[in-house]
Amino acid sequence: MLEMEQSNDPNPIPGKRYFTIGEVAKLCDLKTHVLRYWEKEFKQISPVKRNNRRYYQRQDVLLIRQIKSLLHDQGYTLSGAKQYLSGENNGDDQSQYKQLLRQTITELEDILETLKRV
Repeated sequence: MLEMEQSNDPNPIPGKRYFTIGEVAKLCDLKTHVLRYWEKEFKQISPVKRNNRRYYQRQDVLLIRQIKSLLHDQGYTLSGAKQYLSGENNGDDQSQYKQLLRQTITELEDILETLKRV
């Protein structure tokens, strides 16, 4: 049997449709006020707002993680990160695909463990 590469993501994204701002803050290791600020700065972050509450989707979490990587790991400024994300190649970003693949592997491993227990 083939062994799957273990995900090194300390906070895998759960298989939910919507996440609260507190959940996203934990998943992305950020403060909630930073998320609210980034919402104003990056128009690509667009949580659903109902009853004065924010609900983020998986693609929002991936985008926030990408922004965090650009700012904290790669040394982009806010304006540089905005330019990068508004560029034509932002849909082809390898880090976002790698993160999505790691998440998928983690979810498949969870399913496999569940099936083994049954």
